[in-house]
Amino acid sequence: MRALRVVAVVLVLTLAGCGLVPAPDDGGRATTSRAPSSTDVVTKSLRDVERYWGGEFPKIAGGRKFQPVRGGFHPYTESKPPPDCGGQSAGYQPNAFYCPDGDYIAWDAQNLIPQLQEDFGPLLVGVVMAHEYGHAVQARLGDTDQPTVVLEQQADCFAGAWLADVQAGHSAAFKKPAAEQLDDTVAGILMLRDQPGTPAVADGAHGNAFDRIRAFQEGIQQGPKRCAGYDADNLQVTEVPFSSRAEAESGGDLPYDDAVNLLAQDAEQYWERTFPEIADDRQWQPVKVETFEAGNPPDCDKPDSSAGGAAFYCASGDFIAFDGSELGPTLYDRIGDFAVGMLLGDLFARAAQDRRGASTADKAGQLTVDCLAGSWTNDLLTRDESPNDLHLSPGDLDEAVAALLAFGRAGKGGGPSAFDRISAYRKGVLEGLGVCV
Repeated sequence: MRALRVVAVVLVLTLAGCGLVPAPDDGGRATTSRAPSSTDVVTKSLRDVERYWGGEFPKIAGGRKFQPVRGGFHPYTESKPPPDCGGQSAGYQPNAFYCPDGDYIAWDAQNLIPQLQEDFGPLLVGVVMAHEYGHAVQARLGDTDQPTVVLEQQADCFAGAWLADVQAGHSAAFKKPAAEQLDDTVAGILMLRDQPGTPAVADGAHGNAFDRIRAFQEGIQQGPKRCAGYDADNLQVTEVPFSSRAEAESGGDLPYDDAVNLLAQDAEQYWERTFPEIADDRQWQPVKVETFEAGNPPDCDKPDSSAGGAAFYCASGDFIAFDGSELGPTLYDRIGDFAVGMLLGDLFARAAQDRRGASTADKAGQLTVDCLAGSWTNDLLTRDESPNDLHLSPGDLDEAVAALLAFGRAGKGGGPSAFDRISAYRKGVLEGLGVCV
């Protein structure tokens, strides 16, 4: 039984060609009363990206000197379209793109970029432009004979490498970003993803949010040399199509009550199998899962809280509890059923961490919890097909990322940022339980 699937969050943007376009159900979000400074932010960002590649390009190109784009930068609107690209003119689209034939970068200065700046801040605008400039870097490297999904995630990685340089204090366009700004930027990348069910091999596929954020974070953490090494043989891609017409038509979502019950049962069974591996062969004891009305949690001495206190593991009573009147249904309705899975995965991981005698109170403990939750997701992702088991459906990993952003943002409670939590979760998802402890 395939059960899990993401419902789109707030504004979902898909990617086409080398740029960004709103999904068909976006409703346009058209407006002309946006921040007039967005074009200045774009121009300053692009100049700063050029500064960065002036120093870094020779290191990944055998010493060759970097050549900035020859065709310039082109803001456009409905009344002032971008230049032709490859002899083809296009109608207005809320988009941003690199044109290899004209060697220029263009962006919608009327709707898309002002909207991104308003919703997620100027740093995301800089990242979008660094992504588009990443395509120009690819053209200069001469390594464009790759599937679209590889080229797009390589550009995401290049954008992350530039952001690491910003974090190091080398940028004249941006100050060193705070953790909150990084979380806002990751939230924006969550919006800039393929629609769930898009095959990774599809022409024009850019990747789900989980994969795009992975590429972005790899650029930040490992630099442009890592990005330049991407190819179809070594890139980890989790984006998959729906398994059947029925799954595509239904979206794969379980009813809310079934999602809670089946996901909790699956997490329990996972820890029964795996807990001895991380706890000196001690056996896992069943943990009770309770729900409560908002503001009326069950009594617990020193609850190990999550989601702003609306969910917790109680070591003294040895049970898991979460707000089943508001938190659970809201995650389900606004994000999807695996947002509930992420919440349960977090709570079961807290129980596992406590039972093995380890802390969850500090940053390292929280990141271990996220990795452990990711290890359960790895099991869902990699297990053999069986009609009696739960499996991930397209979009579920994006849903988990959205849930971490919903209850793990920087600046709320002083804990680790969502950026760090997503990185720890991804490690567990991609590498399994052994990397978490």
